[in-house]
Amino acid sequence: MMTAAEGHRTSSWTACALLGVGVVAVGFAGWSIVDGGPGWAGVLLLVAAACLVFAAALPDGRSPRGTLMISMADRLFDGVALSAIAWAYRSADPATAAGALVALGSSFLSAYIQLRGASLGYDVEEALGTRVVCYGLVSIGLIVGWIDWTVWVLAAFVLLAAAVRASQVAKEERA
Repeated sequence: MMTAAEGHRTSSWTACALLGVGVVAVGFAGWSIVDGGPGWAGVLLLVAAACLVFAAALPDGRSPRGTLMISMADRLFDGVALSAIAWAYRSADPATAAGALVALGSSFLSAYIQLRGASLGYDVEEALGTRVVCYGLVSIGLIVGWIDWTVWVLAAFVLLAAAVRASQVAKEERA
């Protein structure tokens, strides 16, 4: 029978391994997008998304250190995938490139609001479902070839998430 300490170590190693695989998959996906293989990049991003979601669901993923690491991996996912899309589509489809940049900026704004509110002691919820939708929109958009409109849907969705988080901070401030 496993002790609580052994279970925590196993969870910690599992979360680290999942984050590592996710980060490597995101790196290869970014390279694949720029190299002209968006379908494979979508598959790699789907693998990365699964790793990040499972790591976040583990007990160690909900610890302060785990939350920080997953938040950093989320920013890496958005930064690499969306900036690679913006770069790869800048000449062929400027609207898609612009959508990727708007989605990237919106994602960083949403994360900033959430983290700033949390640092002020406010209860600003970071829903895993929000990240799943974001991961899915980018991954499926690349796999199916709908990235031209999924980046704009992602930008609108993340802006909505930022507005919800800002309203949570405002409610906490008034309380």
